[in-house]
Amino acid sequence: MIKFGPSGNSESFSLEGHKSTVEAALWCRERGLDCYEYSFGRGIMLGEEKAREIGKAFKENGIAISVHAPYFINLATPEEDKANNSFKYILDSAKFMRFMQGERIIFHPAAQGKVSREEAVSKTMDRMKILRDLIYENGFQDMKFCPETMGKLAQIGTIEEITDFCTIDDCFIPTVDFGHVNAREQGSLKTVQDYKVRLEYMIERLGYEKMKNFHVHFSKIQYASKGEIRHLTFADDVYGPEFEPLAVALKDLKLEPTVICESAGTQAEDALTMKLIYNS
Repeated sequence: MIKFGPSGNSESFSLEGHKSTVEAALWCRERGLDCYEYSFGRGIMLGEEKAREIGKAFKENGIAISVHAPYFINLATPEEDKANNSFKYILDSAKFMRFMQGERIIFHPAAQGKVSREEAVSKTMDRMKILRDLIYENGFQDMKFCPETMGKLAQIGTIEEITDFCTIDDCFIPTVDFGHVNAREQGSLKTVQDYKVRLEYMIERLGYEKMKNFHVHFSKIQYASKGEIRHLTFADDVYGPEFEPLAVALKDLKLEPTVICESAGTQAEDALTMKLIYNS
């Protein structure tokens, strides 16, 4: 089934006096949400015991949990030590995801740097194949590793690039951040057909079974000529994208992803709004 939930905790969570992510499990359940994404964006800063406590709380409350790997990952780097660090960030995220009883690890694949786009994408593809081998060597092949579409032109992560990476192995499924796609493509997502064209391309390349339960990030994002600037809330009426046409596209194509809302401070509230729109 399709799932809706927040990335991290809304401002309202803290305003109500909550402090621990352990509390977020029941908090999400009481609000009718289905999933939650924990961010290791600035590094893994919790121990095994706390990770297991978080996982137990989410399991008991029936809330699916995923993790976002550190933002420092760059599989296109020309420096081998930095590439090795990137592999470690992803594998460590998987280790903690297992402690937390989830299965999805989301990561930003790469940045173009000073080389050509073609060279950076080729290097990322090669490193994704090494990552696949490391995933199997470390016994994480039962988990899902989800490279994400990116919002800035200087980042590796177009729809086409992410789709190519996910052809490498069944352990890779795409994270489509529709706010990023819209920002990168200067407001391209407006109609049901705009969403369908991109999703049908991915289904054709990856197959329906792989795409049926793919991963989604959604928020409105301010953008300029070089792409993403900052995340907004659903209250914004200047920048997109809007969720309604995506809801129709998902239903028409019989797709049931995990949908994580990354709004700036209202992620749980906006996640519930998406669920209500979808169910209406």
